[in-house]
Amino acid sequence: MGYTVLRGSFVIRYPDLPRQGPQPDGDTVKFKPDTPALVDTLPRRSGRPAQINSRGISVRMEAIDALETHFDNDHQELAGAIAARDALLAQLGFTGVTFFPDAPNNVDHTDQDSVRGHVLSNGIDANGRMIGFIYPGDPVEPDGAQVFLDNPRVDTSVNATLLTVGLTYPAFYDTLPADLRAHLADVSRAARTAGAGIRARSTADPNSAATIQDLAALEELVIWPKLFRRIVPYLAAGFTDFDGFDTWLRADPVNRDDALLLLADPARPGNLHDVITAAGHTVQRTVWPEEFVIAPDPAPPGTNTGLRPHAAGDLVILAALPDPAGVDRGHETVTLINTTGSGIDLAGWHLADAAGGRHALTGALAGGAATQITLGGGLALGNKGDTLILSDSDGATIDTVTYTSGHVRPGRTICIGRT
Repeated sequence: MGYTVLRGSFVIRYPDLPRQGPQPDGDTVKFKPDTPALVDTLPRRSGRPAQINSRGISVRMEAIDALETHFDNDHQELAGAIAARDALLAQLGFTGVTFFPDAPNNVDHTDQDSVRGHVLSNGIDANGRMIGFIYPGDPVEPDGAQVFLDNPRVDTSVNATLLTVGLTYPAFYDTLPADLRAHLADVSRAARTAGAGIRARSTADPNSAATIQDLAALEELVIWPKLFRRIVPYLAAGFTDFDGFDTWLRADPVNRDDALLLLADPARPGNLHDVITAAGHTVQRTVWPEEFVIAPDPAPPGTNTGLRPHAAGDLVILAALPDPAGVDRGHETVTLINTTGSGIDLAGWHLADAAGGRHALTGALAGGAATQITLGGGLALGNKGDTLILSDSDGATIDTVTYTSGHVRPGRTICIGRT
């Protein structure tokens, strides 16, 4: 299976909004691609469009699962969760990173808000994140190149490094090519056998059941994160023991009882309930995570899971008139241009601004043509600056522009600069 090279920068802090910035953990980090349109060329196995905006997209690191620093309002053993996060940031080249004492998942200070790096990706996950192997620095290949990913190159990824030193568990989805999965399974088994990192403290494994009296006890344990993410909502539903856990899993085959391929000889299909036993206050996984493959969430019927019909930049915001002569409302305009050679049906598309205002688009726009939209309804352009977001019928961001108060003059249209 080929991977797409995406050059760009890893971002862990927004200098203008530090308390609202990214929340890096041990297997997810924000990435701002040099060419956002490349993200829209990636397959979408679960049908969810990429959740990308002007600040970037979250990358879910392939093949690994780190202890949760934050899952809803809960967390796993913090020593292991923080160790994985800090190692990831150090591998990418971030230094001097500290977090807000009262918001411990947001970066307060860092020597670098962003660093150069690249991602090798082969798709978008069910949460709209880019799946990939991540690397510091720029690759030798140009942006958008297709590469065959082999074991030696995988071994230089941050993903493989964290797995090797035992700071993460394996989590092998069927988006991972079989040869890479087999290799990384050997890496994971070696870390487990050596008792490296968190693997020395791991419980709820085939060789050790976990005793869990309540959520507070769960948060102190080192267990496979996917199992943790199932137990949290189970306890939140009011269950006081695990006698009903198997039934609860089976009741939702998409969001709870993940479909699996069990790699026994012969391999056979199964579900998450087939590898977990639970009763009373004990829970145990009966199969090591190297020995099964997880299926991504299925796409809803009729959902396009291939290439997106429109990429970022196919339709762009060319100009805006936020302060027309006289009354603003009903006279503000936005000018769009179709940069492609084909017509685009605008049904379901919309314009929005930073305040959440929204204006639905209709009609069609011929290839190479421009159109001026007169705004109405819930979208009003700010005279002191604003951000405009153009989204397609799937909700994917196609273009984003920002203007400041210095650009606004009464009765004058702002021409948006393009490079």
